[in-house]
Amino acid sequence: MTRSTRQREREHETEQPEGANEEEGVRTCPECGSDTLVKSDDRGELICDDCGLVVEEGNIDPGPEWRAFNHSERQSKSRVGAPTTQTMHDKGLTTTIDWKDKDAYGRSISSKKRSQMHRLRKWQERIRTKDAGERNLQFALSEIDRMASALGVPRSVREVASVIYRRALKEDLIRGRSIEGVATAALYAACRKEGIPRSLEEISEVSRVERKEIGRTYRYISQELGLEMRPVDPKKYVPRFCSELELSEEVQSKANEIIETTAEEGLLSGKSPTGYAAAAIYAASLLCNEKKTQREVADVAQVTEVTIRNRYQEQIEAMGIHN
Repeated sequence: MTRSTRQREREHETEQPEGANEEEGVRTCPECGSDTLVKSDDRGELICDDCGLVVEEGNIDPGPEWRAFNHSERQSKSRVGAPTTQTMHDKGLTTTIDWKDKDAYGRSISSKKRSQMHRLRKWQERIRTKDAGERNLQFALSEIDRMASALGVPRSVREVASVIYRRALKEDLIRGRSIEGVATAALYAACRKEGIPRSLEEISEVSRVERKEIGRTYRYISQELGLEMRPVDPKKYVPRFCSELELSEEVQSKANEIIETTAEEGLLSGKSPTGYAAAAIYAASLLCNEKKTQREVADVAQVTEVTIRNRYQEQIEAMGIHN
C-alpha cells in the first residue's frame, strides 16, 4: 500500500462523524452505544437521550432567534403571516385593511383619516379580484368552504377540493356548467380522495344543486382530469352510521365482518356502498340483539327501506344465516 493511499484512507476516517454506525447507517452514542440521539431545537446540538453526551454541536438551526413558552408569546413575537392556502382565490397573499378605525397603538383616528380608510378599504375589496376568472374562483371557493363546514369535513378535504376546482377552471371545464355544480362535484371528489366518504344525498343536502347534476358533473370532471377514483369501501360508512344509531362496538365489528365476507363472494359489485353498509348494520343489529328498525337505519343512511331489505336478504343468504 502506497503512502498516498494510506493518507487518503486516514482522511476518509477523519471525515466520518463520531458515533456513526457505518454498517446500519444509524447514528449511535460513542459513550454508551445508544441510538436514541435527540436534536436540541434551541441549542442546535445532537444529544444522547440516555447519558446526556453532546455528540455534535454547532448545527444550523433553521428556527427563529427568539424563544417562546406559550401560544400568545409565540403569536406576539412571530414576524410572519399565515401560510398560503388553496382555499382562497389569492392563496392568502393579500393586504387586509382592518375594520377597526384605530392606529398601530390602538388609538382612535380622526374623522378625516376614518373616511380615507373607508375609501381604501372599499377599493381594496374591489381590486382583490382583477378579472372574471378570479371572481369565479372567489365565489366557488367560498361555496366549497360553506359546504365543507356544513358537512363537518376536515381542512385537508377543503384544500384538495380547491385544487381540483382550480384544475377544472384551468382546463376550461366550467364552460356550460354552473359554478355551484362544479364546486360541489369537486368537494365530493375530494371527500372520496381523502377517504372521508359522503354520499351524494348528503352532499346535495348542503348544496344548491340537484343530486343528478352533481353526479353528472362529478363523472365529467373525474374523467377529464384523470382523477382515477377507486370505489368507496362500505366499511368507511359503518362507524358514522353506527354512531348516529347509538349502536355498540360489537355491532360495528359484526357489520364489518358481514361486509368483508359477502364482498369476497362478489355481492358488492354494482351496489350502492351506503345501502350495502346500511343493510350490514341492520343485519348486525339483529344478530347482536340490538334491534333497529329498517326505517331508522334507512333514515341515517339516506337510502330506502326497499334497498335495505334487498341487500339484507342477499347478505344473510351469502352468510348462510336463516332468518
